[in-house]
Amino acid sequence: MILPNLKIVRVEDSFKYGVFGVLLIGGETFCMTLEPPEFENKKNFACIPTGQYECIRIMSRFGTTYEILNIPDRNEVLFHPGNRVEDTEGCVLLGEKLGKLKGDRAILNSGKTFTTFLNTMQSYPEFKLTIKEEWA
Repeated sequence: MILPNLKIVRVEDSFKYGVFGVLLIGGETFCMTLEPPEFENKKNFACIPTGQYECIRIMSRFGTTYEILNIPDRNEVLFHPGNRVEDTEGCVLLGEKLGKLKGDRAILNSGKTFTTFLNTMQSYPEFKLTIKEEWA
């Protein structure tokens, strides 16, 4: 089985609202992402350093999801649903589009988008993830 290559391209960085990006699957736009702001890779408070990572399917408190492995000095970094930076806990949130929620910049329709992501990836117990920055 050929493993899919996923890529997060970061497009906006706000210390207050987090780091917004676009998740590409097979080179095609899939959804928006939200991570905490860059904060020296501090556990539970920082976006993931740019680079290439392996991801594996696991069971977590969010149910089935994927864990991003080999992040220096960090573990249990997951893909999971959530809308605002305070929901990230150092992880990657998935949402349909950018918007506002409770006055904050956010990603919207996260629960539905996360379910669609799991359905799309159901045949793959693992995949490679590249994270890069392309600031406007």
